[in-house]
Amino acid sequence: MSDQNSKIKDIDIKEVESKVKKIIAEKLGIDEAEIKNDSSFIEDLGADSLDTVELVMEFENVFGVTVSDDIVESINTVGDIIEYIKKRAEETEPK
Repeated sequence: MSDQNSKIKDIDIKEVESKVKKIIAEKLGIDEAEIKNDSSFIEDLGADSLDTVELVMEFENVFGVTVSDDIVESINTVGDIIEYIKKRAEETEPK
């Protein structure tokens, strides 16, 4: 197991949603209660392209995942990034 995947293994999958929303609230300076899974980063949460890049970098750091540019382009909502992180966690679980 690489160091990158070991971070995500240390996090209970149930905590992913909570941690993602907390990071977004802190980075964008908004109330965590306003953040829903179907919230769009740009339209609903007021993030600009720089905010989005910074959020992705923080998610990569906290969860130990790599989010490629093509994946970043497909992530529009909070739920999208939560599902991506959960999927990566499932891929790293031993079979």
